[in-house]
Amino acid sequence: MGSFNVVNVTFWGVRGSTPCPCEDNLRYGGNTACVSIAAPDHDPIVLDLGTGLRFWGETLASDGSFRGLALVTHLHWDHVQGLPFFTPINRVGATLDVYAPPQDGHSVATMFDDFMRPPYFPVRASDLFGEIRFHDIADAELEWGRALVTARDVPHVGATNGYRVELDGVVVVYVSDHQQPRDGDPVSESVIELCRGADLLIHDAQYEPHELALKPDWGHCTVDYAVRVAAEAGVRRLALFHHDPSHGDAHVDRLLAQARVRAAELGVHEVIAAAEGTTVVLDAASVRTPLASG
Repeated sequence: MGSFNVVNVTFWGVRGSTPCPCEDNLRYGGNTACVSIAAPDHDPIVLDLGTGLRFWGETLASDGSFRGLALVTHLHWDHVQGLPFFTPINRVGATLDVYAPPQDGHSVATMFDDFMRPPYFPVRASDLFGEIRFHDIADAELEWGRALVTARDVPHVGATNGYRVELDGVVVVYVSDHQQPRDGDPVSESVIELCRGADLLIHDAQYEPHELALKPDWGHCTVDYAVRVAAEAGVRRLALFHHDPSHGDAHVDRLLAQARVRAAELGVHEVIAAAEGTTVVLDAASVRTPLASG
């Protein structure tokens, strides 16, 4: 799996449900789910294709040389609506392999073709100059260069994957949407399997308890539950993710402070709140490397 190469995990979109740019969330950002994983001499991996994808694309070559892997958790709008605006794939020679769970017997290719077409959008994925290859994945493993990817089911609303990416000796886990069970129910075994021993867990942390009480079946969880998952799985570093669109910067700051108190009680080493433009630097020699803000 390589040795001691630096792996950079960068947040391009950290919101759930809908884009929400405004003055109240300038520090954490208002774009929807998109996270990149980059390592030297390795094609990039992107987790979800929300509106943050456009900003990642602006940092990449747009000369047809782009090669990338997209791991999509599910097909809700906030996780796929950035694809039409990803400039690098609209060039001859560029390729993007998109993996996602099939939905109700329909392939991922069919589902993308259903919503990325007129009259909902003026062009289809097949109209772009580059090649997008869609693949179904559920409860499976995938090798991509030096990376080993594990996909497992995550309780949400509809078929949803979480992903574990093992690359150059570090482990990054992405569980963007996670339905919190009733009080006292155990964490899903598939989620614990994904998260176990991760160097960085990016996890749904959309609600406070009173918000979950109003939306108990909307497919998300509280900040405390995210900390609980990290603790039970022996995770070293937790990134709170999928911030609610109604939570401005001060609100997220408060939730982060509460999460850190709870994490200290449960033995989770570090908790951050995902913010657009932040890069977490990881390497197998020292997974406690301080954060670097981009």
